[in-house]
Amino acid sequence: MKLACRCGPVEGRIDPRRVHARASCYCRDCRAFARWLGGAGLLDVAGGSDILAMAPDGLQITRGFEKMACMSLGPRGLLRWYASCCRTPLGNVPRDPKLYYLGVPVSAIAEPADVIEGAFGPRGHIAVNAGSATVPVASPPLARLAGTLRIVAGVLSARLRGRRNRLLFDTDGLPLREPLVLGRTQRDALSLDP
Repeated sequence: MKLACRCGPVEGRIDPRRVHARASCYCRDCRAFARWLGGAGLLDVAGGSDILAMAPDGLQITRGFEKMACMSLGPRGLLRWYASCCRTPLGNVPRDPKLYYLGVPVSAIAEPADVIEGAFGPRGHIAVNAGSATVPVASPPLARLAGTLRIVAGVLSARLRGRRNRLLFDTDGLPLREPLVLGRTQRDALSLDP
């Protein structure tokens, strides 16, 4: 499946076989990141971010890697990657490259909605951090449990095999771009819900 920023210079490919689950994350940090980016349509009506939880080797950037930038909402927060040209969110990763996880926003996938749904299931079927949603959201407990187990199994399996995120980190374990780390005042301003 094709990944692309809104204005076109950044492109990539996602291997659907490396996706563990599709989930909507309702945490305040995902909302703050979407607000910082300023793009319309990044959150659902309850403030959730539609994410593909996957293995980092399932994404290949084929064009425009030089336009990728990195930010973090705090000194220990996730590294959140985006296209510097148009501020399209492209992924988030833990700061430790040994945690073999990549969250790719579905908004960056340049495929029709029915193709995305056919490959990964419907939006909102698995709700993560639902207690932080701006309005009540439902997530079938079994679907949430199954999705969580697939993600944890993928991360643990990679850890046992010694896999490291080499997509966005150098050989010393440092991110390929120096992250812009927001100060507390900036972060607090973005975290305020209407």
